[in-house]
Amino acid sequence: MEIKPLLRRLGAVVRAFFTFLFALVVLGVVLWAYIKGFPIVTSQYGIISFGFYGLLLSLHLLIQSIFAFVEHRRMRARREPCSFTKTIGFTISAYQEDPTYLRECLQSVRALQYPAELLRIIMVVDGNSEDDRYMMEMFREVFADQDPGCYVWENNYHTWNPTAQQAQTAGPAGDAEMGFEEDPQRREVEELIRRKRCVCIMQKWGGKREVMYTAFKALGQSVDYIQVCDSDTKLDPLATVELVKVLESDPKYGAVGGDVMILNLKDSYISFMSSLRYWMAFNVERACQSFFDCVSCISGPLGLYRNDLLQQFLESWYNQKFLGTHCTFGDDRHLTNRMLSMGYATKYTARSKCYTETPAQFLRWLNQQTRWTKSYFREWLYNAMWWHKHHLWMTYESIISGVFPFFVTATIIRIFWVGSLWDILWVLCCIQLIGLIKAAYACILRQSMVMVFMSLYSALYMTSLLPAKYFAIITMNKSSWGTSGRRKIVGNYMPLLPLSVWAAILLSGLGYTIYKESERNWTEPRKQEEIKFLVFGAVAYVCYWLIMCFLYWVWFRRLCRKRRQSYNVSV
Repeated sequence: MEIKPLLRRLGAVVRAFFTFLFALVVLGVVLWAYIKGFPIVTSQYGIISFGFYGLLLSLHLLIQSIFAFVEHRRMRARREPCSFTKTIGFTISAYQEDPTYLRECLQSVRALQYPAELLRIIMVVDGNSEDDRYMMEMFREVFADQDPGCYVWENNYHTWNPTAQQAQTAGPAGDAEMGFEEDPQRREVEELIRRKRCVCIMQKWGGKREVMYTAFKALGQSVDYIQVCDSDTKLDPLATVELVKVLESDPKYGAVGGDVMILNLKDSYISFMSSLRYWMAFNVERACQSFFDCVSCISGPLGLYRNDLLQQFLESWYNQKFLGTHCTFGDDRHLTNRMLSMGYATKYTARSKCYTETPAQFLRWLNQQTRWTKSYFREWLYNAMWWHKHHLWMTYESIISGVFPFFVTATIIRIFWVGSLWDILWVLCCIQLIGLIKAAYACILRQSMVMVFMSLYSALYMTSLLPAKYFAIITMNKSSWGTSGRRKIVGNYMPLLPLSVWAAILLSGLGYTIYKESERNWTEPRKQEEIKFLVFGAVAYVCYWLIMCFLYWVWFRRLCRKRRQSYNVSV
């Protein structure tokens, strides 16, 4: 019996045990700090206080910001050239895409500065009806000089039914023809993808994961790397080169993602806020994760994977189930988790850039966020099984980000029902103050004052995104693309239900608190002092919103005033 494999297994078990123990310690400390509410600094009568839990959150934001800053310096210092020797399978997933976005996507792919002989482009359309044909025709038009291959597949990899086909082709005597064990069109699709450089496949509807699976499966082991892209994404010409540089720099890197920005940020308040939130998510949160080689999600619009590793978990990725239901959303996050489960690092680089469309209408944005939240909590459970294979930061951050929404919910409900009017106002002021601090740091890091508006995102989070998280948890097993195709009007109004419930809870609590406060003796010294804080706090809070709304109107509405879909972004 060899001793080395035994020692490795023993080491893995020991590491898993101590990682689990570390997770319990982090969770225990955070729970203790929140429940105990131990104050560090407090004013007279305890009207204003700063507790240990607030200190922990402040330290978390500070540490996260520092590591993100250091990682950005590393990115700028990287000078290794691209070898231009790796073959890439460039995959585009399309579903009822807006023709304008699709054309810009295809043209940006065509303009990529990567050797044509090393880059193979495959677009798979989720749908094979006449209504979907415009996407294939556009692909054929954009790549007309590349001799593109286009094919309409009546099925997909998982809908072929040999028994039904045999019954349809049975002869007069009832004998079915032979040779239907495998879909004959499948071989034609695979042959076309391996023979042509640019290929568009229209297949039977099956969801985004089915579309991605077709491209991955048909490519097989024929390329070194696989790049993923959505059909509403406009890529920087150097996007692919910068991703390749990262994977070439270290064999332990299994996947890398780039900086995703918003293409239609001028469409509405929702899309503008999303553009700021995207920047924070990628350039602070994921940059910090990248410092520790454990990016939690390689985003669908811009990601690159080692193909030899991806092919090893392709089937298990596609066949993922949760509570007995086949998973059809959260494809990108689960791809990343599969890579992490093998012990490989995942990275982020801000040097690779792209623009993508985001919902400009509130209901469509809410549906998108609900779908993302479903996959986040589902993948959180899967990710926990591999914490021991990576840096402790992954464990720590997963615990903090996982419990944070529940703590916020508990705090808000408790304050609105049990606290005083000043407590409610103080919490609202603290939310905006934290938002302003984060926005100030983002202004420095991005070197743009536009990030000051990031503090306004808290209104969307507290009124919409927070209650939507609970609806997502309850409906986690419901599967669909989540965000409808750009050519359809969203008809799913169910995510509005938790918002109504949330509003009812808070407004009822506010009414109850006002009634309680009216019954108290406001001539007491403590209440007299509280009145001063209420007046100054209310004035400060109202002034903040008036100033920010005015700046938004001046800066955004006047400087960026353009009608929807009339943008002109130079990438």
